[in-house]
This record gives sequence, structure tokens and C-alpha cells, in this order.
Amino acid sequence: MSPTTSNVWSPHLGAVSLTIDDGDCTQLTKALPLLERYRLRGTFFVSPKALIAPADIAAWQKAAAEGHEIGNHSWSHTGSANFDGSGGLEDWTLEQIEQDILRAQRMLTTLFPHQRAWTYAYPCYQTDVGRGASRQTYVPLVARHFLAGRALGEGHFGNHPRGVDLAKVWGIPAEHKTGHEMIGIVEEQAAGANKWVVLVFHTIEGYRLSAAGEDLEMLVAHLARRRDCILTEPFGAVAARIADAQARP
Repeated sequence: MSPTTSNVWSPHLGAVSLTIDDGDCTQLTKALPLLERYRLRGTFFVSPKALIAPADIAAWQKAAAEGHEIGNHSWSHTGSANFDGSGGLEDWTLEQIEQDILRAQRMLTTLFPHQRAWTYAYPCYQTDVGRGASRQTYVPLVARHFLAGRALGEGHFGNHPRGVDLAKVWGIPAEHKTGHEMIGIVEEQAAGANKWVVLVFHTIEGYRLSAAGEDLEMLVAHLARRRDCILTEPFGAVAARIADAQARP
């Protein structure tokens, strides 16, 4: 373990963040109770446009008050035009995506005023706007407005605390993975390689991009048992640790 890594994770070997996207109702009924039962905290990236029902807003505010992180997932949750042939980020500009993100942030700041540091998750892992020769990344825009941004990584690799670009942190999709597979990733990359594993969930026992409740519980129970060796913290909390370490010589 390098001195830099040791300073970031000490006394742990590595870190894990459980991130869950879109604010789906299954997260309130299935994911949150599991995390609470095992005394772990996660990050929920929400598109505030979808937060309409007062009961749901109150439930997310309660989750935030109990230590879970709420993150920005844009206002419109626009992805690639490749999904349905129209209306994607290929037809957007940097100005449009910035307006969309900041519109979401204004509402989130109003709903969750206690939260000071904010993070962002790129909808559908898309980090560019435009087409072909005019395609541009909006990662620098996210770097200006947020502590960190979560994108898509390479395979099952975690993030090295010295090398990771906090504006484009590697996430690992968790849908359809078994509990054993997720535990294997955690043990190999966090405990074994001293890295930051960022797992990405959507629905739990849901209709799309789903993870089975029993597999999530197997993972969460394992992380609870390994809490002395593997640091499990919200995305923003780990990003803050790394930002502090990267700022030091």
C-alpha cells in the first residue's frame, strides 16, 4: 500500500460507495431499509423533476437527515439519442446542459438545505454533448460546479485515489449482478488493490436495470461485517477525502 493510499483510507484498506440513481420508489421501500438495518449510508442521485409527490419528498428529506447523501442527476435526465433515435445529448449544447444541471441544483438546494457539498451523476453515463466533429465533453462544467461527478469505468476496476479525476469517477454497474459477484469486486479492488469501488444501482426488484433484493442484502451484510477493513461511505464523503489528499504534496 502506497503512503498516499494509506493516508486516504487509514485505518482501512480501501473504500466502497453505494450509489443509486433516479429516485425510484423501490429505493425508498427496499434499498433504504437495508442500509439502515446494517448501519451503512449510501448516495441517491435524483432528478428533482421527478420529485412530485409530497410524501416522496418527505421520505427523501428524512433519508438525507439520517446521513444519506442526495446527489444531482440533472433536471431532465437526458441521455443519448441512440436510445430511441431522437432528443438526445447529441442535439444539445454545453449551455443547454449547464442550464439543465443548475435548474436541478436550485431545487435540490431548496429541498435539502443542510447539504453543503454536492456531487453529480451523469445520466446514462453520457459525458458529451453534440455530434461528430462538434462533440464536446461537459466534464469540465461538472468540475466547476461539483465536488465530484460519477461516470462509467472500465470493466470492474476501482478508482485509484492518486490518479482518479474526481470530475469523472469510474462507476461499476451493479444491475443483474449476484451478491457473490459484487462481493468479489469489492474484495479484489477495495481490499486487495486499495482502491475506491463505486457501485451503481437503479431499481431494486424493479422493472428496469434491476438488482435483486437478496443480492443487495448479501453485499450490504458483507460490507457491514468488513467495516473495520473496508470503508463504506457516501460518494461525496469519499470524494472529499481524495480531494484533500490530492491537494497535499
